Amino acid sequence: MSKKVNPTYSEAFAEIEEIVEQIENSELNIDDLSEKVKRVSFLIKICKDKLFATESEIEKLLKNID
Repeated sequence: MSKKVNPTYSEAFAEIEEIVEQIENSELNIDDLSEKVKRVSFLIKICKDKLFATESEIEKLLKNID
């Protein structure tokens, strides 16, 4: 999977799953592990930020309905 600077939520989540699978299956050597953990940390932040932004947007929309 390509390492986009600003992946979509779905792309970030899929890449996290891919990396976790590699770790679980011992497919990574110790030299790559640190970089993969850093990448997962970055991707989790992207997912978290997108979830919070979406939640905020939905809350605003629902307030306008009332």
